[in-house]
Amino acid sequence: MNIYTADETKKEARNAPAEDVVRHDAEPVNSAKIRKPLYEARKKIFPKRAEGRFRQFKWIVMLVTLGIYYLGPWIRWDRGSFAPDQAILIDLAHRRFYFFFIEIWPQEFFFVAGLLVMAGFGLFLITSAVGRAWCGYTCPQTVWVDLFLVVERFIEGDRNQRIKLDKAPWSFEKVWKRVSKHAIWLAIGVSTGGAWIFYFADAPQLLLDLWTFQAPAVAYMTIGILTGTTYVFGGLMREQVCTYMCPWPRIQGAMLDENSLTVTYNDWRGEPRTHGTKKAASEGKVAGDCVDCNACVVVCPMGIDIRDGQQLECITCALCIDACDGVMDKLGRDKGLISYATLADYNANMALATGNGAHAINPNIVRDADGHFHDKVKHFNWKIIFRARTLLYMGVWAAVGIGLLVALLSRDRLEVNVLHDRNPQFVMESDGSIRNGFTVRILNMIPEPRVINLSIDGLEGATMKINGMDQPDSRSFDIPADPDKAVTLKVYVTVPRNQLHDDEQHFRFVAEDKSSNEHDVYKAVFNAPADVKNREHH
Repeated sequence: MNIYTADETKKEARNAPAEDVVRHDAEPVNSAKIRKPLYEARKKIFPKRAEGRFRQFKWIVMLVTLGIYYLGPWIRWDRGSFAPDQAILIDLAHRRFYFFFIEIWPQEFFFVAGLLVMAGFGLFLITSAVGRAWCGYTCPQTVWVDLFLVVERFIEGDRNQRIKLDKAPWSFEKVWKRVSKHAIWLAIGVSTGGAWIFYFADAPQLLLDLWTFQAPAVAYMTIGILTGTTYVFGGLMREQVCTYMCPWPRIQGAMLDENSLTVTYNDWRGEPRTHGTKKAASEGKVAGDCVDCNACVVVCPMGIDIRDGQQLECITCALCIDACDGVMDKLGRDKGLISYATLADYNANMALATGNGAHAINPNIVRDADGHFHDKVKHFNWKIIFRARTLLYMGVWAAVGIGLLVALLSRDRLEVNVLHDRNPQFVMESDGSIRNGFTVRILNMIPEPRVINLSIDGLEGATMKINGMDQPDSRSFDIPADPDKAVTLKVYVTVPRNQLHDDEQHFRFVAEDKSSNEHDVYKAVFNAPADVKNREHH
């Protein structure tokens, strides 16, 4: 019969021998302690596969993001017989952008600009709240490096096997493994470049043209460039892209404050490190929770030791949290030796463990006699995310999004633009009437044919004549408009002399689809001779 209470059982577990923990021979090659002031040759990193909740979340993010990227061009969306049926399409030839039911024309580029603004403020919001979560989970460099590592582990094995293979002399086994790995990497690069160009043309037709070597040369060039960059960045350079090429690690400092969550080694409970808790206790030494197993180092894709503190190279992927939590589980100790924490909480706990700096870290101070954390120990409170800074970013982000949504739902799909002839600005006809020339452009912005009525509003006595239309002069004309296209007309407006009262008179061109009551108006000016008033009196 078990006569121990739950607290006693946990206390016994906390005394589990740390000697049973596997210790890894790993050097943090990008550690802040040994970082060189200038660039030096890259030291290879062989990250061990991590297991845990953050690693699982990264798998999900990788599958979702890669799935969207590779499958996006193949999603179909029925827009009728007069428009492409590709759901996501950047049609450069016709200057259109299609996204499911949304169609963006060149003059509506402010929608794209608005999305970029939202992306910027969204990045500020995420960084101020949870640090470099973008870098650790959804950055393309991180996602593709994860994919390349999956291939590498599948062919060459996990960390120790890859290190052994790298040091081994060249043999048939080493050659075929390396050739296979790099061949698959190149295939991923080709598929990455191919997926990119499919967003700019009908994907099935372009794939057929590529296969039969009938695609434009720029398509092959784009695939070649993206294949090379994907292969080099994701397979060969890896962490160097984040360290040396990406500007975001250097910008993020302005986005963080003392209440931002970052991956943190809680040395207030981990120091001093020891390989054996019982041995340290028998010698009367203070021992922290860290057993110096280097598990956090071997899983880091950036080759750093998180125990050195915040570093430029850290992408906040949290794999070190998974590795450390696994070790703490084996030892029966509380998880969170490495955790997401704010600087404010860390400083408060450090002050508690050091007596406000009066002595070295004593992790026993932060626990009570039963081994539980003291009530004064600060833990993460999700409410800290909703503070002035993040609310400001969230407010701007939401305001831009709502503005774009309102503009999208209220926009007209019919536009009329008018350009007055510059030379001559007016012509006097034989009967004394005055004629002005205009170039009128009617935009039918839906993928359906329709008839647009173009009329004049104002300018009493004026009539229109349209080149190419065999109809008598009138104040309105029915113009057939092709689907999703612009109709350009040469329009002449004529006004009898006795109807002119000034050398400049304002009127309006009105374009209207009477079947849908959709219309657009353009305010124009009719020019006449400067002495039109005097001539009228004579």
